[in-house]
Amino acid sequence: MTEERSLPTHAHTFPCSRAGFDALAGRLARSGGADFILSSPGYPAQTESVIGVEPVAELRFTPSTTPEEIKRFCFGSPGLSLGFVSYTYGMLLRGVASAKPLDFPLGHLKKFRAVAEFDPEAGAVVHTEDPALVRRIGLLLEVGEESTPPVTLPKGDFTASLDRAGYEAGVSEALERIRSGHTYQLNLSAKFSRHWPDLDPLALFMALRRDHPAPFYAWLESGPHRVLSTSPERFLRVADGEVLSQPIKGTLKVEPDAGEYEPGQEERLTGSAKESAELSMIVDLIRNDISTNCDYGSVRVENHKSVFQVDNLLQMYANVRGTLRQDRDCLDLFLDAFPGGSVTGCPKHSSMEIIEALEPHSRGVYCGSAVVIRDERNMDSSIAIRTATWDAASGGFAVYGGSGIVVDSDPAKEYRETIAKLEKFFALGGA
Repeated sequence: MTEERSLPTHAHTFPCSRAGFDALAGRLARSGGADFILSSPGYPAQTESVIGVEPVAELRFTPSTTPEEIKRFCFGSPGLSLGFVSYTYGMLLRGVASAKPLDFPLGHLKKFRAVAEFDPEAGAVVHTEDPALVRRIGLLLEVGEESTPPVTLPKGDFTASLDRAGYEAGVSEALERIRSGHTYQLNLSAKFSRHWPDLDPLALFMALRRDHPAPFYAWLESGPHRVLSTSPERFLRVADGEVLSQPIKGTLKVEPDAGEYEPGQEERLTGSAKESAELSMIVDLIRNDISTNCDYGSVRVENHKSVFQVDNLLQMYANVRGTLRQDRDCLDLFLDAFPGGSVTGCPKHSSMEIIEALEPHSRGVYCGSAVVIRDERNMDSSIAIRTATWDAASGGFAVYGGSGIVVDSDPAKEYRETIAKLEKFFALGGA
């Protein structure tokens, strides 16, 4: 952890559009020392767009990092904490052993000299005591919106940790585990990687943000690693003690030129027994995951089997709500429920053990969370799906995708769903 210096208190407001705020985030990241989450309106998981500028304190997770240390970092001094928690750290929390090397940070949280947030009415609201930083941000906002050039992959193919045959074999093995009673749903993923040393990851991220909006775009830096998360899914939100989880289960591809989906397509998704079973099982798991830290009788499910569109996919979700107990805080809730049920399976522990056995890769930040922690009773976090990483030291670029496996899953269809979720990444190189 770095030595702590001054933290933001005073607020300064600069008129700007949402696109102008996005451009500010890119400029601050380009000049160094900024992490951010950008959200698009109109999605169930819409959240606050927030930029952290110039870290003044940080917590880099190790295998020995405890929940108590995380709480001391987040709650022991003023200012919000922004960063990520890797799926791999969740394995440690759940006692799931792995012989795979740790090839990605377990987690990284930061506090900042300045925090900028987007207010739809006021524009950019900047919290800091540093007048020089206020002037710098104001000048960057004066530049306005900017065009984002297209980014294309160099020639060459992705290397898959599980190719088509390997993934379908993994689904078949998962089905055997389901029939044997070891799990009744699990999420199986594949990693697609390639060497891309001359990548401008920020330009790629901003181009994806422009062309493929979603509610949880997260740009996060950790040493040489860059996280480019374009997630549509909320893990847990706590707003003044009111808890909301919005698990996604159920996917239907929409043809690229079809525009908005037609009502019949929505009914095709919500009427599918297989897709409905996926969602219902995970909703039940999440109800259980949050109930320990919520007031008795407050946990409930609303808007079950709702549908929204992101990219060329229809996604089904539900709202799982509760009220945080007065003797618990948002990190009790987060860490007790982490990793999210929609990307593990149920029962969670045995599903995670099967995932570890079937997947040849380490997930790292994929299926973990990007998170903003404001205080003991206010937080928001994503499920880090539709997520890529880039290593500035090695030039390695990787993107991950997966699908939920239940007893009536078809291996070929599950592979096609996995690929469909990553089309915006593969289209960069015409894959």
